[in-house]
Amino acid sequence: MSKSESESYSTTGQLLLSISSTNTSKETYKLATQNPFLLKAQHSNDLLSFWLHQDRIYAAHAYPKFIGSLIAKIPFSNTDSSTSTSTSNPEVGAEVRAETKAETLNQRILRTLVFCLTNIINEVQFFDETAKKWNLSIDVWKERKGTRDYTAEMARIASEGSIEDGLVFLWAMEKVYLDAWTYARENLEDVTNVSNPSNQSSKPESDSAFSAFAHNWSTPEFGVFVDDLAKLVDSVASAKDVAPDHDSRVYRRAKGIWDRVVELEIGFWPETEELP
Repeated sequence: MSKSESESYSTTGQLLLSISSTNTSKETYKLATQNPFLLKAQHSNDLLSFWLHQDRIYAAHAYPKFIGSLIAKIPFSNTDSSTSTSTSNPEVGAEVRAETKAETLNQRILRTLVFCLTNIINEVQFFDETAKKWNLSIDVWKERKGTRDYTAEMARIASEGSIEDGLVFLWAMEKVYLDAWTYARENLEDVTNVSNPSNQSSKPESDSAFSAFAHNWSTPEFGVFVDDLAKLVDSVASAKDVAPDHDSRVYRRAKGIWDRVVELEIGFWPETEELP
């Protein structure tokens, strides 16, 4: 995903929320975030195990590689300064301030991505501990085409895209995941009362593996993280200082990344019919 030096993500940073809220049809986004899997898997450990195997491939293998590639793309420069230096020359002073701002932003990107790596290690451990606690067999399944498609696109963005592309892709993945599992938590069923819909209640976190996942991936802290990612993209965008333009190649590329992530998320949810 090449781009000319004159292009930037200023448009993307200012329009992330617009892209996610107005450029994807409600039905399409519903398939990504309110997929039937999120109801069916509450009652099928096999289906949940099948999905968890796919998500573990994503989390343990594809995600660290993706984040590592983004770290390598951070545009650190020896000319950037970590502290501002006073000078009587206004042109030199402006240049130093710009270098300081660039260094500060690059460090912010680095901290965010390092947090992502640390967090994904904990997530994989959470997968394994939850699977063991609830006797989920996650090592007996084949890798789905939807999983291969998702991880291949992550590798492509990491290889061909810019740091801006990668951050938009990262935000989109986390945003859809948060929305999906928030929906799941809000629709948790009391399995003992499935035959009596009028007597359903929200299940506590410890009642099932699915409930543990739903609570873990719908926390306020996760929501803050997703919001912080959007703000980071906005900061990277504003640093480029290019006027917003819905018709620009930059905007279309960002919208394309969002649409692609939504498409991949839809394909990532397995169907009951896929079980052997």
